[in-house]
Amino acid sequence: MYQQRIVIDGLQYCNWDREYFQTLKAGGITAVHATMVYHETARETLSRFAEWNLRFEQNADLIMPIHSMADVEVAKETGRVGIFLGAQNCSPIDDEIGLIEVMRKQGLLIMQLTYNNQSLLATGCYEQHDSGVTRFGKQAIEEMNRVGMIVDMSHSAERSTLEAIDLSSRPICISHANPTFAHAALRNKSNDVIKALTARGGLIGFSLYPFHLPNGSQCSLEDFCQMVATTAEMVGVEHLGIGSDLCLNQPQAVLEWMRNGRWSKAMDYGEGSANNSGWPDALPWFCGSAGMENIYNGLIRHGFSESEAGQVMGENWFNFLKEGLEPANKA
Repeated sequence: MYQQRIVIDGLQYCNWDREYFQTLKAGGITAVHATMVYHETARETLSRFAEWNLRFEQNADLIMPIHSMADVEVAKETGRVGIFLGAQNCSPIDDEIGLIEVMRKQGLLIMQLTYNNQSLLATGCYEQHDSGVTRFGKQAIEEMNRVGMIVDMSHSAERSTLEAIDLSSRPICISHANPTFAHAALRNKSNDVIKALTARGGLIGFSLYPFHLPNGSQCSLEDFCQMVATTAEMVGVEHLGIGSDLCLNQPQAVLEWMRNGRWSKAMDYGEGSANNSGWPDALPWFCGSAGMENIYNGLIRHGFSESEAGQVMGENWFNFLKEGLEPANKA
């Protein structure tokens, strides 16, 4: 049954080469939300688009760009992996609200209002004080709603996240994070946030990044499925997905760019310590091409029906994006 499902990973930032695209296809992945930007400016973001255009051209037998959920259906029918692009920060729009529509037309489907720090739009989860969504942020959310760009609050602080949920006229997502009841990382989300998010039709994607899991790299598949089950009991299975936050085969320089950008001369350890200065050890049950299928089977063993497991593995993402990516003013 797994191979017949639409399987969507709501966030990855892997080493995007042909070998990895083959791994995704072998793993039955229908579509992946690929991080294109962490701290890049608008001009640099255009070069990231160009890099992806070349990947699509050179690997057209394996991958295809996603601009709507109709494209995801084509990817499934043709046996290719759909790639939809997102930004983990608001840097692609510089300080210009009009660039939201420009980037959306280029194919930027999802944008976080913050990474870990304070941005022009809202407060990141590592800041000591959370001042909430800014004046610019309120207008940016309205514009994102208008053009059909998904608001993502994965790296945002609590007040900012709650305000964004309330301010947005359309459901938003937390593409890759876990509940704090499972692990009290700064990046994880409280019950209050998860309940507010889902009450407005939003979606949370469970992260496989070990620093955000109970027992870190020793987290078992059973522990992960229990976290999903507890959240399903709290808010309903229809609001849950996977956003693995997988950063496979990336060098240390990529980790430093993610955390430091241009703002810090020293390694930023965020919520952790020097022990978190490198990539964590991979989860043994989420390696290679079998990871998503392992989760699907694990959820069924844990008591989810095949239909419910299918929702978590991709159908919820599909339905959420199908509605959220349509421009609000479409005739």
